[in-house]
Amino acid sequence: MSRTSIESVKRIVVKVGTSSLILPNGKINLRAIDQIAFTLTSLNNQGYEVILVSSGAIGAGLNLLGLNKRPSSIAKQQAAAAIGQSELIKIYNQRFQHYHQISAQVLLTRDVVDYPESRANVINTLYELVSMKVIPIVNENDSVAVDELDHLTKFGDNDQLSAIVASLSDADLLIMLSDIDGFFSDNPQTNPDAVLYNRITEINQSLENSADGAGSRFGTGGMSSKLKAAEHVFHRDSQMVLANGKNPSIIFDILEGKKIGTLFASDTHSSKED
Repeated sequence: MSRTSIESVKRIVVKVGTSSLILPNGKINLRAIDQIAFTLTSLNNQGYEVILVSSGAIGAGLNLLGLNKRPSSIAKQQAAAAIGQSELIKIYNQRFQHYHQISAQVLLTRDVVDYPESRANVINTLYELVSMKVIPIVNENDSVAVDELDHLTKFGDNDQLSAIVASLSDADLLIMLSDIDGFFSDNPQTNPDAVLYNRITEINQSLENSADGAGSRFGTGGMSSKLKAAEHVFHRDSQMVLANGKNPSIIFDILEGKKIGTLFASDTHSSKED
């Protein structure tokens, strides 16, 4: 793909983590979903091509089931995901329709994108949807994906999925919204002296040592998984921004080239803020 600055990107993958979609009390964050729908619809109206990768299925399912933590058994997790995914997509569709935007659900497993024929079908579907100005809402098909089969069906987490979707769709930029302001030199929740990196141009051992593996009680991703996603991005000479998803409209500031969160981009990319 061509080397572009943030301000000139065309196709964007936005990944929203469970922590942005599920409140600390386990309820669905309706305000966040409404802001996501409004923001992505606005971008679509401006001519951007937008793909949403959304976590939250298990969290939404736990809320409906009245559970306050992820069950330990795979079958119960998959049942919660099946219940929650339908609830989540119902709310997304409702909010997107409020802004006169068509959305579409795309559920994936790792083996689907690993096999050439099904991979081509996924790519064709994504390209067709964005060409129709429809916003795909992508999630892992948690109700059937497991690690224990002879062939890998899980992506690992939705950080990895979002990087793969960005590759499949040849996106110019991956925006990863999480519950942290960006990538820090240490855990800012335990170390007040932790420093926020504004830009990272390569993944090295020092960064990997700084990464924490823990996610929220509803999600699975941590800083380590975000570094792995960034490695995918660097491999295809693309760009990724990790930012706080508390206010999804922050995406507008990111696309204006403002220094928001952490930009993962090689030195071949430039922006007005450099």
